[in-house]
Amino acid sequence: MPRTDVAIGTEDGVCAATLHTPPGGGSSPGVILFPDAAGVRETFAAMADRLAGLGYTVLLPDVYYRTEWAPFDVATVFGDPAERHRLDALYQGMTTEMIVRDTGAFLDFLAGRPEVSGTATGTTGYCMGGRMSLLAAAHHPGRIAAAASFHGGNLADDTPDSPHRLAHRIRATVHVAAAENDRSFPPEQFARLENALADGGVRHSVETYPAEHGFAVPDNPTYDEAAAQRHWQALAGLYSATL
Repeated sequence: MPRTDVAIGTEDGVCAATLHTPPGGGSSPGVILFPDAAGVRETFAAMADRLAGLGYTVLLPDVYYRTEWAPFDVATVFGDPAERHRLDALYQGMTTEMIVRDTGAFLDFLAGRPEVSGTATGTTGYCMGGRMSLLAAAHHPGRIAAAASFHGGNLADDTPDSPHRLAHRIRATVHVAAAENDRSFPPEQFARLENALADGGVRHSVETYPAEHGFAVPDNPTYDEAAAQRHWQALAGLYSATL
């Protein structure tokens, strides 16, 4: 799929990103893909390509653009104390305020691109990006029409800015696919999020895939082919119905 390197001005600097478009040119609905805690890498570029092949213009931003950082080896990062510390410092430094500001800039960027059609935008995210996807939908309800989270963590925790506390603000259709035995999204959070979405009148589906955390991302040691294919089918259905 065609890829274009782009630079997006934000309130905090310039965010490097890639824009992935369907073959053949023209315009198509826009989607923002939020990566997992290990950040943007070729695996996510390939996923953005695949999503573009479904008929969407996909923006893949370097969410860590505020800090110079080197790519992680996902196969070993969690067993290397120094690398784990570096990863933790990066993702723990991403505040809700940063996510909200950046998403506004990403939406403005997509709105000004000839490759993007319509005004309804979709989001999807993985692990850390799953939380980002729901926060984006809550804080930009008039612009995001579909939001997905796959093996997302801390979606209904005890923090004051937890996504479940903002469910009443969401106007997007939401799909959340949890992993089994996921410490970052245990059963009590699952129930709390589903109840909050229902109480907020949000069109939603919240389900657990029979796979481990990280099931949808190919370079993750816990990648699960069957669960990944299920996730692609869910995304295709969500976006075709909303975008």
